[in-house]
Order: sequence, then C-alpha cells, then structure tokens
Amino acid sequence: MIAIRRLAVATAILAYALIVLGALVRSTNSGLSCPDWPTCYGYWVLTPADFAALPYTGYTYEQVMLEWVHRLIAGVFLGPLVLVLLALIVRRRQERPGLLAAGGLLLALLIVQKLLGGITVLDRNSPWSVALHLGNAMLVLATLLWIAVRAGDVERREVSAGLHHLTAASWLLVIGAITSAAIVAKSGAALACSTWPLCDGALLPDLADPLIRANFTHRFLAGLAALALLLLAWQATRAGLPADLARLARLAAIVVWIEVGLGAVTVWGEIATGLAVLHQAVGVLVFAKVTLFWWRLRAASRPLALEAGDGLALRGA
Repeated sequence: MIAIRRLAVATAILAYALIVLGALVRSTNSGLSCPDWPTCYGYWVLTPADFAALPYTGYTYEQVMLEWVHRLIAGVFLGPLVLVLLALIVRRRQERPGLLAAGGLLLALLIVQKLLGGITVLDRNSPWSVALHLGNAMLVLATLLWIAVRAGDVERREVSAGLHHLTAASWLLVIGAITSAAIVAKSGAALACSTWPLCDGALLPDLADPLIRANFTHRFLAGLAALALLLLAWQATRAGLPADLARLARLAAIVVWIEVGLGAVTVWGEIATGLAVLHQAVGVLVFAKVTLFWWRLRAASRPLALEAGDGLALRGA
C-alpha cells in the first residue's frame, strides 16, 4: 500500500501543478493559441520554424507553447501515471478492495477531462466549458487524494454527523467558488465589480447586468466558503480529533482568508497575470486541504464492517 499511497500523492501534486498551469494559460489568453485538438495547427510538435511559416495567428510562439506544454503534461505525464496507479490498485485489490472503485472513478474522470479539454478548444473557450474543465480537474485531484488517504492507515473514531455535513458544505462552497471564478475570468467579468469588498460601492449591486451577476456570485460563494471554513476549524478543534487532523482544518481556514486577501489585491491590481495565477493556485490549495480533511474524516469514521472488508489495519495513523 505504501507504493500506491506515494504514487497517488505524486500524481496529485502533478495534477495540482497542471491546474495552476491552466490558470496561467487562461490568464495569458493562450487557451486558443492551438485552435485544433489534439494536434496544434496540425502538428504534434510545433517548432519555431513551423510556427513562423504559418499565416498570422494573432498569438506569439510563447503563448502557443504554454498551451502545448499544458497538453503535453496532461497527456504524456499525468495520463501514464494514472494508468500505473490503476495497475497497482488492481494488483493489490485483495488487500484493499475499496480502492478498486476509486480507481475506476479516477479513470472515468480522466477520460471525461480529455474530452472536456477538446470541447473547450472546439467551443472557443466558452465560460461554461472552461468552468466544467476546471471543475472536473478538481474532481480528479480529489479522487487522487482519496486514494492516497485510503491506501494509508487511519485511527477509527466516532465523528458527529454535524461535522461531516459542515465539511461537505465547505467542500461544495470551495469548489463552487473556484469554478465560478473561471466563469468570471472567461466572461470578462473580472472587473465588473471595480471595488472590494463592496461591488461599486453597493452591498447588493444591480444583478440585471450578467457580468456583475457573475462577479457577485463568485464573491458571495467565496465569502460563504471563508466563513464555513472558519466554523469548520472551530468545530474540528472542539471535536477532539487527532491533533494533525484538527490542524489541517485550521490551516484550511487560514489559507482561505489569504485567498480572500489575494482576491482583493487582484481587483486593486487590475488583474495582473501573476496575481491572477497566484489567486487560483492558493484557491486550489484550499480545496486540497479541505478535501484531505474530509477524506481523512470519512476514512476514520467508516463502519468497522467496511474497514474489515477493505482489509484495513485499524491502527494509529
């Protein structure tokens, strides 16, 4: 199980890096620099000479390379790592049968991610396609983290249903805030609310304007997520959880408020590319921490019968 856990963690780190690279592609308007898919201007490898010979594209070679490298990492590195991980899971399925379903889900999500990648290009990077592409990438990351947690040993204990529900709500709010940010960025609504924390000086702006509505929705979800994670950190500390697990909830709360601050600075800085990428990188880090907390909480409170079926050694993590 150690090999499965380590490979799942390594693949999750690569998936995180790929999501952040995707933010850079989006922030530099490079998403359509390769207008076809899966090739780029009909080439699998587009050299500077090939690019120079093309009719005017409206993009620089650097923009093309950003999109191409993003595709390369997804297809040549992430995909094969997932296949190796699945092979290990199948090989060790007798020891931990519960991982087989997670592996199957991971494969399905990866296939969907490939298809969504093509759709985003063919649909000219529409806001909804970019949001779906990012949201599914987050689910891939979440599944990898679930495999990493379930491949390890956990200390089983009773956890209140209320804490589970609060964690689930926090998780949904975080992923909602991140995917809505993609819609804001691709719809041109990033500065629809030109001030922060109020939207153009109003607590509740005129939502008839679709750009203001998209921006305000993202801010609303982000604010709810930040408050939910504060409450989660407090409840996790009071629940008598293992120290490292409670610390994870507190870290998520701290990082989400850093993310809120970055959101404000992004508006004040008029959406500089570096700030926009950092904003998403920290947001995905919040998601990863909340996901890890939820998965560890679920693994620790699974019924004994299920644990025995998985062959899980019930000893301290």
